[in-house]
Amino acid sequence: MKQELPVEDLARHRIRGLRLARGWSLEALAARCHMSTSTLSRIETGHRRLALDQLVALARALDATLDQLLEPPSDEDVVIRPESHSRPGMTMWMLSREGAVGGGTVAKMRLAEEPAPLDQELKVHPGWEWLTVLSGTLRLQLGERVMLIEPGQAAEFTTMTPHALHAHGGPVEMLIIFDREGERAHLHPRT
Repeated sequence: MKQELPVEDLARHRIRGLRLARGWSLEALAARCHMSTSTLSRIETGHRRLALDQLVALARALDATLDQLLEPPSDEDVVIRPESHSRPGMTMWMLSREGAVGGGTVAKMRLAEEPAPLDQELKVHPGWEWLTVLSGTLRLQLGERVMLIEPGQAAEFTTMTPHALHAHGGPVEMLIIFDREGERAHLHPRT
């Protein structure tokens, strides 16, 4: 359950936070907005009501807009609510936004158990992949090598090595990080 602060309390917290982030004392901010230090202190602590003219002066002094001081917080810039994308044998949930820091893409992937085809064509594309198994066992084929990756274990490899991922002995869930090239190959395959 999300509990929201009244708008005046929200403004008080933001004023104090911006002041401290700039390394300013109460005296320094009070001088910038032409009010007494004791008035500013009482505003920040909630012992004095915040008048509109004071709010405007504080916003100017802090180089902020009124919206920045008063706008209710939103969790949309913090919380990612992934939607599933499925194709036969695989479901994926994107856990990072497009253009994420570092240029990588994080996804949760679930592979249904399907027998690995004997004549499967292994994929090759530029990039790197990193994954960790959350549940189940992953069968990772890199060229001629076949490895079983158990929960809690991770793998990292260049995708220039022919590779394939399969569930082994039941479904497998994993977190996977693609670099930009890996993201293009796995999430936007060329038709």
